[in-house]
Amino acid sequence: MRVLLVGAGGVGTAITRIAARRPFFEAMVVADHDPTRAETAVAALGDDGARFLAERVDAGDEAAVAALMVRHRCDVLLNATDPRFVMPLFLAARTADATYVDMAMSLSRPHTERPYEECGVKLGDEQFTRAPEWEMAGALALVGMGVEPGLSDVFARHAADELFDEIEEIGVRDGANLTVDGYEFAPSFSIWTTIEECLNPPVVYEADRGWFTTEPFSEPEVFDFPEGIGPVECVNVEHEEVLLVPRWVDARRVTFKYGLGEEFIRTLRTLHLLGLDRTDPVTVPGLAGPVSVSPRDVVAACLPDPATLGERMHGKTCAGTWVRGVKDGRPREVYLYHVVDNQWSMAEYGCQAVVWQTAVNPVVALELLATGAWTGAGVLGPEAFPARPFLDLLTAYGSPWGMREQ
Repeated sequence: MRVLLVGAGGVGTAITRIAARRPFFEAMVVADHDPTRAETAVAALGDDGARFLAERVDAGDEAAVAALMVRHRCDVLLNATDPRFVMPLFLAARTADATYVDMAMSLSRPHTERPYEECGVKLGDEQFTRAPEWEMAGALALVGMGVEPGLSDVFARHAADELFDEIEEIGVRDGANLTVDGYEFAPSFSIWTTIEECLNPPVVYEADRGWFTTEPFSEPEVFDFPEGIGPVECVNVEHEEVLLVPRWVDARRVTFKYGLGEEFIRTLRTLHLLGLDRTDPVTVPGLAGPVSVSPRDVVAACLPDPATLGERMHGKTCAGTWVRGVKDGRPREVYLYHVVDNQWSMAEYGCQAVVWQTAVNPVVALELLATGAWTGAGVLGPEAFPARPFLDLLTAYGSPWGMREQ
């Protein structure tokens, strides 16, 4: 397996450090629009970096990405960029006849008239419309293979296969007790992506209604997270799991709720009120004349890079899937989860907990594809594959998962 990794930010860098310890691939080309970032990621591997090579590429240039893949004989493209670049990278992989893997799916667009009732363009719709092309070519696009979506979807598949006879509800629940010294507001993940998913209308799935939307931050509930994190208020947020799980897992209801906290929600609402969440450019004065700039990119530039916060960060992050249903004629309720302690991830990999937890899952998936434990064709989510090989290999990576009977 020869991999083109596009994106050498926090998650991309963590991917290189995790993958460097595994023998399943022949080479990994690390590419970024900023060549210094790619070079730094590779250089940090030291003696473990012999299989890695840094390159520069514009993730939005489909032809350039495809040409880079051909030049380095890469048969897999792993997308570690933000969701804006999903479609050019997805299409570049098809052009190069390569397997494609991402951690977030093509962007949604709200319904023009009833955004908080009906779906417009859903997350992943642009990719799924091209599924027949991938199927006919016998090629695989594995979409949503991070932690959420990704591991959370694997948990849903595992619950359906081994833990339940009937499933009433699947609810992904994400929470943390992370703090960052010296910052009152410092998101632990890409603020661009966080704004996108938190301010868009959340999607809910119900078997008798299909997919529909609600108001942002709706249906608050307090969820008790394991391993000392404790109770965190969670709210509805737009996320890929709700669009993926029902395609392969039979459940009457699917939701995603994120533990954001009042201060975080208040900040996001203020950004929206001021129009600072917009992605379309505005014109502002500059020293050399008017400059066109996206307000959301300005917000991102004003905040610290999440990848650099590890030394100041304390606490744990938890990703998990809560499932309610029936087993052997009796009601059952479980929470399948994965917790990462920032102190451990920094000491072991030099990566903060949130980006490390996101990065480990696509590496596990690549190894399963390389060994043939996972095979398939078309545009498929993690739920389309057997869960047990993934969960066993994740544990073998030194990062076990857990299950709590509710």
